[in-house]
Amino acid sequence: MGPMISVLVVDDSVVVRRLIVDALSGADQIEVVGTASNGLLAQAKIDQLKPDVITMDIEMPQMDGITAVRELRKRHKRIPVIMFSTLSAAGAASTLEALAAGATDYVTKPSNVGSVNESIKAVRTELVPKIYVLSGKRRMSAPPMPPPARPSAGAPSAAPPRPIPGRPGAASPRPIPGRPGATPPGAAPARPGAAPAGPGARPGSPAPRRTTPGGRIDILAIGSSTGGPDALTKVLQHIPADISVPIVITQHMPPVFTKMFAERLDRSTPLRVVEAGDGMELNPSWAYIAPGDKHLVLHRRGTSTLIQLSSAPPENSCRPAVDVMFRSVAALYGASAYATVLTGMGHDGRGGAKVLRDAGAEILAQDEASSVVWGMPGAVVGAGLADEVLPLDRIAAHLVNRVKSGRSAAVAR
Repeated sequence: MGPMISVLVVDDSVVVRRLIVDALSGADQIEVVGTASNGLLAQAKIDQLKPDVITMDIEMPQMDGITAVRELRKRHKRIPVIMFSTLSAAGAASTLEALAAGATDYVTKPSNVGSVNESIKAVRTELVPKIYVLSGKRRMSAPPMPPPARPSAGAPSAAPPRPIPGRPGAASPRPIPGRPGATPPGAAPARPGAAPAGPGARPGSPAPRRTTPGGRIDILAIGSSTGGPDALTKVLQHIPADISVPIVITQHMPPVFTKMFAERLDRSTPLRVVEAGDGMELNPSWAYIAPGDKHLVLHRRGTSTLIQLSSAPPENSCRPAVDVMFRSVAALYGASAYATVLTGMGHDGRGGAKVLRDAGAEILAQDEASSVVWGMPGAVVGAGLADEVLPLDRIAAHLVNRVKSGRSAAVAR
């Protein structure tokens, strides 16, 4: 058994505090070291107890959770804070505000459950894995590799994409160091939460390509999870309004949250950002976020590319799933797609990245040092699927330059 993970529970409701404590009490290596009924009391207990992780309610008297996070970040930059939110428009808006203030992640309070025991189980299922990964203390053995995902009914297959006429090759981008086990530039040693590489993969070493990257880009596809709201905000804020391609995004979020997140990005970035709707046509300079509980799938009608929302079963325990979106992008755009995998738990996106790369698309992964959790991007890098591994503050400029250079080269030819 590894070191204990100490947790401080902050909530003004005695019932909810008890619920969280009971949910964590049976978890291996987790110890609740204290509770607080508001953000003001929490500040003193944080200095006294020095918890590894904090769970934080949003609406509290004297000092609410958002203010408490802002105050905490003035003194403690890295303590993980998991917000405890309601699954409502008001709860989603407040949670996104808390994430912008410096919270690390969030869980939603159980709703429509039949008993206290079911509520405890729901909280334990959602909260415990986040505590393990975000604390950085628990080192669990790697899970067995899952078999290749079989596309669900209603999800796109991994069939070879239609060829993109007239797509010439160009100089390859800077490769990742090819040593077996090499760590990408700027990355720290492996963190808990990073998914294992695929069978036979040489971590950090890109697999051989069928096509030469560097040609025209017609779509950007981005997948993210834990830490994604902040990462996506920072990337999209630096993509100009005249970017000449559409952007499709899957961020692991529940319903209501994705709509509020899209509206927030629409206000704070140069792009037009919307929650994806069934039948929407993709337009250049627009970003489309997969709605909670729906996969984002693309299909063609004549010369138009339309969004189709799918209720096919979850993949990688996720709906929306990055893998589903990536496969769909590969089927329609092939080598003219550019995919990015940002911070997140688990390995969603790795399977879809393999399909994209086999189709000739290029893949970028966020580096470990700038990721909240290097699970999803680490899985892509470990499987040898990433053409580039970059820190968060360099990703937007790289994407913009890659779109412009690919289109300039196509025009020149």
